Amino acid sequence: MSDQNPVFIPGPTNIPERLRHAMNVPTFDHRAPDFVDILQPLLEDLKKVFKTKTGHVVTFPSSGTGGWESAITNTLSPGDKVLVARFGMFSHRWIDMCQRHGLDVDIIDCEWGSGAPAALYGERLAADTDHRIKAVLVTHNETATGVRSDIAAIRATMDACNHPAMLYVDCVSSLASMDFRMDEWGVDLAVSGSQKGFMLATGMAIVGVSAKALAACETATCPRCFFDFREMIAANAKGGYPYTPPVQLIHGLRESLDMLFEEGLDTVFARHYRMAEGVRRAVSEWGMTLCAKSPELYSDTVSAIYVPEGFNSDALTDHAFDAYGVSFGVGLGEMAGKAFRIGHLGSLTDIMALSGLAAIEMAMKDLGYPITLGSGVAAAQEYYRTTKPAHALKKAA
Repeated sequence: MSDQNPVFIPGPTNIPERLRHAMNVPTFDHRAPDFVDILQPLLEDLKKVFKTKTGHVVTFPSSGTGGWESAITNTLSPGDKVLVARFGMFSHRWIDMCQRHGLDVDIIDCEWGSGAPAALYGERLAADTDHRIKAVLVTHNETATGVRSDIAAIRATMDACNHPAMLYVDCVSSLASMDFRMDEWGVDLAVSGSQKGFMLATGMAIVGVSAKALAACETATCPRCFFDFREMIAANAKGGYPYTPPVQLIHGLRESLDMLFEEGLDTVFARHYRMAEGVRRAVSEWGMTLCAKSPELYSDTVSAIYVPEGFNSDALTDHAFDAYGVSFGVGLGEMAGKAFRIGHLGSLTDIMALSGLAAIEMAMKDLGYPITLGSGVAAAQEYYRTTKPAHALKKAA
């Protein structure tokens, strides 16, 4: 029965029974005339989550990493210059991918736990009077450190410089869990995946593409085949894919969108804030600190938590799994051995969050951490008990 415990990793997330059943469909013909009745409304509804009316949404059988690659190869050419901040493992991996594709990568190195520095982006862009920088890359929610960056501030900086670069955003661990505004923030490419806020199995990259990014496909010379935007959009318009689509995930994504819209996106975002705030209060009660350096950077989908000196965070997550059958996120990159992560996104509630806090408290107590058993749980309980969940406020209205 231990496999029925929820996971508290920042993805893949827990899959609700409703979505598991939705994906449990027999093989059907993805080239049949009625496939268009499934696919086209799905792509239109995905625009509501990205909050775009002018862009396209394309999906590929892939993880979010494939979405990154599609963004690069469809719109850029070897030798093109891109500007990106490195402040966590996933921003680092995106940089590595750019370099492997022969791009000239201008890196702003930042302390892990900080966010994307709008002012430093502005300095580099203002100095680029020849407009060699073709794209600005930003990780909206750095999953390794639990940091959310201000995308609107980055766009404002670009506009203040009157710089024509495109804006690419990794929103893998934020989309469908935290507010994302593709059109309002002037995002040209927004990369996400099926396994986080959409609560599905891994296997679908979901990418928002602006008209400007689509136009860039005409001159970009990076090799591309499987991830070709133009081929995918042309096939989608006729009701299909240029190759075999992940039909079970498509059915699951349809049901996932229905669930998100039934709850209401604003209520979904409020639920994530509520869960995250309870976790943050527990961390404070334990006397520990978040990797995120200030409240405006706190992620509502994942909290990365430093363990005290003399303790190893990997030993803690291993013990939580071995002793209690519960998974928490390990520290990645510079956080390895120093921090563990609590994922609080997707199919979770505040009550489920309490079970995760109780489990990690038991694991910490077993290993001699300087905490009082139940203290963090009580702090979260007090917050959840004395505040109204968003769904209750919605009903009252």
